[in-house]
Amino acid sequence: MDTELKGRVALVTGASSGIGAATARAYGREGARVALTYRGSREKALQVASAIEAEGGEALAVPLDLEDLGTVEEAVTAVADHWGGIDILVANAVRWSSAGPPDASVRFEDVPLDEWQTMINANLVGAAAQVRAVLPGMRARNWGRIVLISSGIAEEGLPGPGPYGTAKSGLHGLARSLAWEAGRDGILVNVVAPGFTLTDSRPPVPRAVIDALASHTPTRRLSSADDVAGLVVFLGSGANGNLTGEVVRDGSSAARAPRLMT
Repeated sequence: MDTELKGRVALVTGASSGIGAATARAYGREGARVALTYRGSREKALQVASAIEAEGGEALAVPLDLEDLGTVEEAVTAVADHWGGIDILVANAVRWSSAGPPDASVRFEDVPLDEWQTMINANLVGAAAQVRAVLPGMRARNWGRIVLISSGIAEEGLPGPGPYGTAKSGLHGLARSLAWEAGRDGILVNVVAPGFTLTDSRPPVPRAVIDALASHTPTRRLSSADDVAGLVVFLGSGANGNLTGEVVRDGSSAARAPRLMT
């Protein structure tokens, strides 16, 4: 299967580790020129870029902070100036709450409203800002692929506060609207909603928890970052000819984490 990615420019945000890093490397292996963004981990981003270049690819690391939307435009401009445009956007960058990933022990009413504003502005408005910045160039070329990285939490929920899941679920509506609005210009927009994924950026998880989650999946295993990256690369490639406006789930999404945690 020809992905038609050779020479294409892919922008993968939040790519210094985890799913973003695996996706950046996967695009590089397909011959795409890969721009990867980072917020605070410049050294890690440069390591990912070096890994892509070591395999014969081209890579560029640029800063981007979801809480400073001006940096979104700056990152897109830097990449477009460097390579002439952006063909693929993988909006993977995420802003966790100030306490880190969702904490099931925190009650909904104990989450300050300003935390809601921060999370939704970064994770939903921030994604929209990324799309807004790349769309004009894609329209001009009459070709583009946009993949928004959501989470199984958006559909399954998680005991505890809801800002993160609420922001991620907004990406699903964003993709549906964009599919209709941009499809006539050759631009396909989809969402990938990974379930519990084993990545290098996740804190250590007890083996018993991994086994319990895996037992609820069809394949009896949890997805790796590379598994998710392969899905993202397909959706963001020429091999995807007409799939748009959809939410695509990986095998790990069948692991119903909330049911196991309550």
